[in-house]
Amino acid sequence: MPTLSPRERLVVGAGAAVALVIGGYLLIVEPLMNRARTAEATVPMREEVLERRRMQIGQRPRLAEEVAALNDRLQTESRRMLRGPTAPLAASELQQLVKERIGSASVEVRSERVLPVTDQQGLQEISIEMAFMGSIRETVTALAALERSPRLLALKDLKMRVVTVGQPRELLTTLVVAGYLMPPPAAAAKSPGAATGASAAPPTGSSVGAKDED
Repeated sequence: MPTLSPRERLVVGAGAAVALVIGGYLLIVEPLMNRARTAEATVPMREEVLERRRMQIGQRPRLAEEVAALNDRLQTESRRMLRGPTAPLAASELQQLVKERIGSASVEVRSERVLPVTDQQGLQEISIEMAFMGSIRETVTALAALERSPRLLALKDLKMRVVTVGQPRELLTTLVVAGYLMPPPAAAAKSPGAATGASAAPPTGSSVGAKDED
């Protein structure tokens, strides 16, 4: 095997050194630089996440106060719901309450009926339709008495018409009033359709009033 001249040895050594440098750059330096660039790019995102967490921690006392106030309000409003505990009993309570409120206005109740129960996001909505006759002043007084009810009521529909053309001051008012019932835990676990279907039928004797609205 021929020996290499000093010049050839220098060329081979220089090539090996260049190959070592290139290999070291590709295998060590470039991955480290890429990792550093990636870490540098994620720093603003991490700072933003950290800042949001700091803000959440700082807002924790205020959020706790808001949750406590909301719980107090829920407790207060829950005491204004119908007692029930079943939908027919709640409907009977609602009928009695509405008649008592509008009775103070000296109006004449012509008819009333219980409407099907509906589910409103975990609450049972108990609705009744009632028609009563009275003067304009008596009608306004009756509606104002309903608004001041101690129970949580919602006026779903309101219709007024003159009873006779010759007596425009006599009005026949038909309204739909809804109250709300917190179902027991066992009933709340059922599907909304099952809860609605179980209470859709009105209680016996829910429609009264032999007179015709016409």
